[in-house]
Amino acid sequence: MFEHVTVLKEESVEALAIRPDGIYVDCTMGGAGHSSLIASRLGEQGRLIAFDQDDIALENGRIALAPFGERVHMVKSNFRYLRSVLGRLDFVPKKDGVPQVDGILFDLGVSSPQLDEADRGFSYNHDAELDMRMDRDSDLTAREIVNEWSAEDIARILFEYGEEKFSRKIARTIEEARKAGPIETTGQLVELIKEAIPAAARRTGPHPAKRSFQALRIAVNDELGAFEDALEQSIQCLAPHGRVAVITFHSLEDRICKHAFAKYVEKCTCPPDFPMCVCGTKGIVRLVHRKPLLPSDEELQRNSRARSAKLRVAEKLDV
Repeated sequence: MFEHVTVLKEESVEALAIRPDGIYVDCTMGGAGHSSLIASRLGEQGRLIAFDQDDIALENGRIALAPFGERVHMVKSNFRYLRSVLGRLDFVPKKDGVPQVDGILFDLGVSSPQLDEADRGFSYNHDAELDMRMDRDSDLTAREIVNEWSAEDIARILFEYGEEKFSRKIARTIEEARKAGPIETTGQLVELIKEAIPAAARRTGPHPAKRSFQALRIAVNDELGAFEDALEQSIQCLAPHGRVAVITFHSLEDRICKHAFAKYVEKCTCPPDFPMCVCGTKGIVRLVHRKPLLPSDEELQRNSRARSAKLRVAEKLDV
């Protein structure tokens, strides 16, 4: 059974300012929490396009979203192909060949069932095959990274994607261990990570393998590259006054979102001593909130996984 507690559900859907006849995209359907709420606010002419690359999530979505009938169109795809997928849908209007929709949502948290399901290899709390693929049809697995990548490349992803300060030591420990035979399971990897991290550091903070597992998951699925591609496309594909809402869960994702939005916000390039703006620089989006929205205390009590969540929202200008 696919059970997932949706984070910032009301806040993110409210931020999209749903119109009953609008076209909306949930790039990360997951447990269908956001999708169900969006679909419930659509009229007969409205449409929701729900993306996911996980077969279990898609099967759950077919059940959860069945009451909304033809208002919902599900797509098995990585969201990095957003523009291409939208371009193939007849009911999505185009402007100069670019698809135009009224709202796009990203919830970048990994669904709880994926984290908790033992055989997916995402969790450091279950001994399972080293996998970590969101889409099981893709080729790269955590096993390949751990056993075949150089220590230098492993250390790089642990540091860049997991902000793991013991990344080099962990990578060297992995490199040494695999000389005796391949590292096949999450349990084996957890023990190697623990061995590499000093005892004093293991006694404080989160689970010692948390950062490394996050980094491997991001690398296996190219999550940051896919998100950066999709966010750029989402700004292109928004109709005037359409909105993109992004829920991030760690600093790397949030930085990408913050910088992408800032890139398209209007900025005057005139020298500071000019009495008035003459550069004519125009932005493409405006920030709906100056600072990101955070989960309420009530939500944090219900779901500890929401603790690091941030919601950023931008609106397309009529340009």
